[in-house]
Amino acid sequence: MKHVMTESIVTTTAGKVQGATRNGIHAFKGIPYGAPTGGSNRFRPPTPPAPWTGVRDALQYGASSPQPASGMAGLYAITGATEREVESEDCLYLNVWTPAVNDDGKRPVMFWCHGGGFTMGSGSSGFYRGTNLARRGDVVVVTVNHRLGPLGYLYLGDIAGEEYAASGNVGMLDLVAALEWVRDNIAAFGGDAGNVTIFGESGGGAKVSTLLAMPVAQGLFHRAIVQSGPGLRVMPREKATEHAERLLKALEIAPGNREQLSAVPVEQLFVANAQVNRNALRGWSPVLDGQVLPRHPFDPVAPAISAQVPLIIGTNKDEATLFLLADSELATLDETGLRARVQMMAGGATDRLIAAYRYVYPQYSPADLFAAVMGDHMMRMNSITLAERKYAQRAAPVYMYLFTYETPALDGRLKSCHALEIPFVFGNVERTDRFTGTSPERFPLAEKMSEAWMAFARDGVPAARELPRWPAYNPDQRSTMIFDTTCGVEDDPGGVLREAWSGIPIRSLSE
Repeated sequence: MKHVMTESIVTTTAGKVQGATRNGIHAFKGIPYGAPTGGSNRFRPPTPPAPWTGVRDALQYGASSPQPASGMAGLYAITGATEREVESEDCLYLNVWTPAVNDDGKRPVMFWCHGGGFTMGSGSSGFYRGTNLARRGDVVVVTVNHRLGPLGYLYLGDIAGEEYAASGNVGMLDLVAALEWVRDNIAAFGGDAGNVTIFGESGGGAKVSTLLAMPVAQGLFHRAIVQSGPGLRVMPREKATEHAERLLKALEIAPGNREQLSAVPVEQLFVANAQVNRNALRGWSPVLDGQVLPRHPFDPVAPAISAQVPLIIGTNKDEATLFLLADSELATLDETGLRARVQMMAGGATDRLIAAYRYVYPQYSPADLFAAVMGDHMMRMNSITLAERKYAQRAAPVYMYLFTYETPALDGRLKSCHALEIPFVFGNVERTDRFTGTSPERFPLAEKMSEAWMAFARDGVPAARELPRWPAYNPDQRSTMIFDTTCGVEDDPGGVLREAWSGIPIRSLSE
């Protein structure tokens, strides 16, 4: 089939951009929504991009935020992706896919927050290409890069002065700036600034959770979807200050030395980061700074400022299998090892928890049981808590899902792993068969999921052809859409496990 490619030109508030059009979908890549964040702009809120004259090419992705050298290499190795984006502190770029430009189309806008915790990843990944969503649903898709790790979340307000008061949340303020760009510019790209859905997976889901609690983000979006990334809490201010002090000590920078903070090479910053931060995914997160974030996102209750925003939230059945691939001791895990590992999560409730999982999964080995416990601890239990707190507002509906489709990749070891639903949501399963498998059954599932997401973006109700009616979630029925080769609604799936977790403290992804 011959691919027809033409050019598109759109006028933004900073100047004209030229994208490319292939088979009816216009793609604009690497549009700047903020100025470079290095030098004197480091650790400070984003500023507008410098305007330009003439027409700027928007044909190549912009740079990603600097991040640990390993980056998303593990996931890319499984999916067959080879990308390693250019990294720079000049990283405030976004990408747009749309069926039409300059046509007053007022299409729903779907604004994607990428995964990788708050430390890794990029909105430029082929995983997130918006072509198929834009084509299938007549929507406008936006993906975005923003500051990560210490560049986005190093809180210096209590040790370096008031001008750094927002430094612990500048990565989130980048996302707000990108949403403001959508508000001011998306009409020219055929989108409706009054109908924006923020959605994201893993760390991206935690970013969505956090945006729901940010006063400066209020009114910039109208619906939200959290995929395997519930963010109940963020990092307390005191802990964030301790974290910053350790990093500055490793860098041999005095807290008040603003010149060194701005001038230290970014490579040196990440060497020091690796020295003091043994867990890259949990090492950085938004900060409860009392200004940008005056409260935890969903603790102890859901944020009032987003009470009217409908929400979809859900997880995958086997979240942890992806993370456990590198666990060399898992294959030989025995009962003693299982108990020791679960005790680190459940404390005195260990026996109760193991008994519940044995009841639900009697055929599972100790390794399988641990993967199931860890996956629910990582994602599902906090997702249920977030849904309960959203429901308690009695304002906008919340919808719960559980993705249970299993991939044959890696001889079936991944099962229904973390991130597996992303190609189905974006309708990109054909491009990710090393990850999703080659079964023809994946295509109708992708159609149902992507249609449900786009229907929710249109009017707040996740409906799709050949998908049963999806009731809103409540703590009585706990209606949950099961996404698999056969889709259906189940009340309180895994209820025995949910009850077994009752009373066990669980950390939020953002902490």
